[in-house]
Amino acid sequence: MMDNVSDITMFFLSGLNETNNHRFILFFLTLLCYCVILLVNISVIVTIIMDNNLHEPMYILLCTFFMNSLYGTIGFYPKFLWDLLSPVHVISYSGCLVQVQVIASFVFTDLSILSVMAYDRYVAICRPLEYHSVMSKQRLIILVCFSWMTPFCISGINVFLTSRLKLCSQHIAKIYCMNWMIVKLACFPAETAVNSIVVYITVFIYLFHGIFIVLSYMYLIKTCANSIENRAKFMQTCVPHLTSLLIFLVNILSDVIFMRFGSKDFPQALKNFVALEYLVIPPLLNPFIYGFKLSKIRNRIMVVLTLKK
Repeated sequence: MMDNVSDITMFFLSGLNETNNHRFILFFLTLLCYCVILLVNISVIVTIIMDNNLHEPMYILLCTFFMNSLYGTIGFYPKFLWDLLSPVHVISYSGCLVQVQVIASFVFTDLSILSVMAYDRYVAICRPLEYHSVMSKQRLIILVCFSWMTPFCISGINVFLTSRLKLCSQHIAKIYCMNWMIVKLACFPAETAVNSIVVYITVFIYLFHGIFIVLSYMYLIKTCANSIENRAKFMQTCVPHLTSLLIFLVNILSDVIFMRFGSKDFPQALKNFVALEYLVIPPLLNPFIYGFKLSKIRNRIMVVLTLKK
């Protein structure tokens, strides 16, 4: 068996084995969902880029947030759509590692951008006179680069460590590649010790992101409670952030809990649904949440639609 580990050039994804009877319906529903995700995210991105009035830190951060949704979904949907029409669900070894890198960095970047958004709202509401000096163009560029490059490097380190493992199986019990699912295929569990340490460090880093976001908004709520003006500003700009964060965290945590505790006790269809949540719900709903709640974006979109009529 050890002689064959170097010959592993592809993986078999077994998550779709029970969907053959409905694959064409699933294909068209998935294609429709992906087209809507592309349409709504690109619409908001173009709206922000084209309108000079929206070239403010909050909206630039939103633009990067929606760009990240496009980046993450492109790492999943094309391959998933192909698998729905294919009798055999396989992915190359290198393709699997690329998919792990894209999806993991997408998730980490979402949390990073949400953290920067929380900081931006804290400065805007609690230190309004210093806002433009604190959230200067240079600092915004640094924060955006941090939000993209750090998650990419962290997920890259995890993928690199996984690529060094000798694997004794080609079967991944999921509809897409995940880092820990590949690590579990290692021939010698002792070799995964470094992977485990890096995973725990990664979890700690992004748990800290989550705690920072929660504490920031708790402080904002406390600050806004005594001011009608700040309360209105909070409802207008912070509620969409909180809604997006809640949706994201619920989807991620449900997948992690399911994978850790419920993988053997539930039907495959339910496990697939939970695995898909954070690749469907946040990218689909976030543009609507921000588009309808933030008046500047909503008004700009309405003007464009009116002109087209």
